[in-house]
Amino acid sequence: MFTKILIANRGEIACRVIKTARKMGIKTVAVYSEADRDARHVELADEAVFIGAAPSRESYLVADKIIAACKSTGAQAVHPGYGFLSENEDFAKRVEEEGITFIGPKHYSIAAMGDKIASKKLANEAKVNTIPGWNDAIESPERAVEIARDIGYPVMIKASAGGGGKGLRVAFNDKEAFEGFSACRNEARNSFGDDRVFIEKFVESPRHIEIQVLGDAQGNVVYLHERECSIQRRHQKVIEEAPSPFISDATRKAMGEQAVALAKAVKYQSAGTVEFVVGKDQSFYFLEMNTRLQVEHPVTECITGLDLVEQMIRVAAGEPLAFSQADIPRRGWAIECRINAEDPFRNFLPSTGRLVRYAPPATTMEAALPVPEGGGVRVDTGVYEGGEIPMYYDSMIAKLIVHGADRADAIEKMREALNGFVIRGISSNIPFQSALLAHPKFQSGDFNTGFIAEHYPKGFSAGVVPHDEPDFLVALAAAVYRRYRDRAAGISGQLPGHGVQIGEQFTAVVKGEGGQHRYVPLRIQANGHITVTIEGGKRYDIDKDWRFGGIRAEGSCNGLPFTAQVERHGLWYRVAHNGLAIDVQLMSARAAELLRVMPFKAPADMSKFLLSPMPGLLVNVAVKPGQAVQAGERLATIEAMKMENILTAAQDGTVAEVLAAQGESLSVDQPIIKFA
Repeated sequence: MFTKILIANRGEIACRVIKTARKMGIKTVAVYSEADRDARHVELADEAVFIGAAPSRESYLVADKIIAACKSTGAQAVHPGYGFLSENEDFAKRVEEEGITFIGPKHYSIAAMGDKIASKKLANEAKVNTIPGWNDAIESPERAVEIARDIGYPVMIKASAGGGGKGLRVAFNDKEAFEGFSACRNEARNSFGDDRVFIEKFVESPRHIEIQVLGDAQGNVVYLHERECSIQRRHQKVIEEAPSPFISDATRKAMGEQAVALAKAVKYQSAGTVEFVVGKDQSFYFLEMNTRLQVEHPVTECITGLDLVEQMIRVAAGEPLAFSQADIPRRGWAIECRINAEDPFRNFLPSTGRLVRYAPPATTMEAALPVPEGGGVRVDTGVYEGGEIPMYYDSMIAKLIVHGADRADAIEKMREALNGFVIRGISSNIPFQSALLAHPKFQSGDFNTGFIAEHYPKGFSAGVVPHDEPDFLVALAAAVYRRYRDRAAGISGQLPGHGVQIGEQFTAVVKGEGGQHRYVPLRIQANGHITVTIEGGKRYDIDKDWRFGGIRAEGSCNGLPFTAQVERHGLWYRVAHNGLAIDVQLMSARAAELLRVMPFKAPADMSKFLLSPMPGLLVNVAVKPGQAVQAGERLATIEAMKMENILTAAQDGTVAEVLAAQGESLSVDQPIIKFA
């Protein structure tokens, strides 16, 4: 067994590998870029090596620097994590040639299966059903349009070395095929150093189900059941679960056996994933193989009790698998939510910056440790409170994983965990995750990869968040307000006859768009616990654990437990629960009457400006002062978290002034262009 390994990655996956290595008594070496000097993985590792500037192409993607770090520290093996160099056959080969063990499959397996084009050809030779498509690299956008027409729209344009939603577009017409091809090629070149792109038929209403496989150097291969990954947004997985609520045991067995056959065909050693697209009739087609550890591997660990990182290390060290297919259990239900630094209310644009507050929910499970009998909550992360979310890498803040007795139990655990996950300073997709979990179609297991596009066609906004009991949020705000009033009344030295008086009758003003507030008369009483009675007779008896200055509020309402978030901003109280967030102000009935007649002050008109919708790097400005532009014309390109975002003109107009320069780091809502 190795005594020291280097982790050629960053963020949560680097921290995850360190936990298993520590359990196994193996020393760890971290590598870090300029942007990651103070990162959590650097702190957790036994030693760390600086490998270059912030952009990944100057640090994490430079094989020579990784190998040099291995040699200088005496690391005998390198774990690549996922992304970066994890599926780079040249890197795997170089590492082995330098006498260092690659903790992953052999380079020839990566060549055969990691490359999307080669893997489809091999699957065809093995008589595995594959989706119709053009499996050779395409040289130009014009050729891409020709091929797309031959296959028939819609088509999927994919980078051969792609992964994680990068270098992937769906095109429904010639224009989208032309632009999608160029964007895919650029993203692939920047993210993976490989700009080959191919095209295949896009199967509508499919489910994305993948099989986890594990092989050793002795030729043994097993499958560790499946993961349901159909809840996706722009081909990026959002929620993953194991097992799938859709497939039968017979389909599970058939998919597993086919995945094993493919893995054996390329002498696969290590953990890998065979992805399938599954039709309504449970027919399935080979999609691709990921020759690495997956982001969503924790859900498989929860239902099988196996530590996949440990298995990868043992296989790489030459050990045979210690179990056969019949020994692999399938216990309970696990769900993972990816907590990303993105703003769901701004079309999920990246949100970079400092984590002013970061307090994940209480955990009862831990990576690399046995799964507790009753399941629980696990958080895999690479960040900490006060740390920075840089714009150079992906948007992952953390992975929230729960394990329950069955699917309903797991969903309930996840909803409570999301309610208690406190993130401030940047935006996160937690409200969106909460809304998805509450959706009746998700809860019934009736969904496919088009679920999000179908149910949120105009994007996500506060108005589309369902809530069983919205008045509970108003009552909770009232209960916290009463706590503040009690504290104010207890301050010593108040003038006799002028002390703070605590009344019972109030009006809760729920903030609305454009000053269209909702007015809710209510009564607040305190007698051991706080009782809030809303006009019409709704009564909420609230016992809560909440401290001044805190955010997370836990307790019970009418005897049922809850977890929510409450914080005060001036006179307003922001309350968030199950994905819904409202702003509430408590006042007397008379004050509420006066507020109703106050004129609404409209925000400044910024319609003559092109504003940056997110923090990021201004890659280029495509227009000049005095230039006439038409609606839909490209104006500027912003890069953030490895994704290119093209800003286009909303209407015809003339450019008056360019306010930001190419190469500038933009903040959210920063003006870029002014129109005449």
